[in-house]
Amino acid sequence: MQRTVSKSHLKANMLKIFRELEASNETLIVTDNNTPVLIIKPIKQSESVEALFGGLQGQVVYYEDLDTPTLDEWETA
Repeated sequence: MQRTVSKSHLKANMLKIFRELEASNETLIVTDNNTPVLIIKPIKQSESVEALFGGLQGQVVYYEDLDTPTLDEWETA
């Protein structure tokens, strides 16, 4: 979804508009004399670890300690 605002309206209400964009994940088009000049959009929100890997919980098997150094596998370290 897109919204359009003028530069002067953005300047006067920038923090409020930014908070609204973050919450709604909208794209904002900024105009100067009714000509589009900027697009402002939130960076994609990252998902939680549970949302990304929740389906794998209990299915991953570790055969050794993950913190064990693996220097033996490298000729030079």
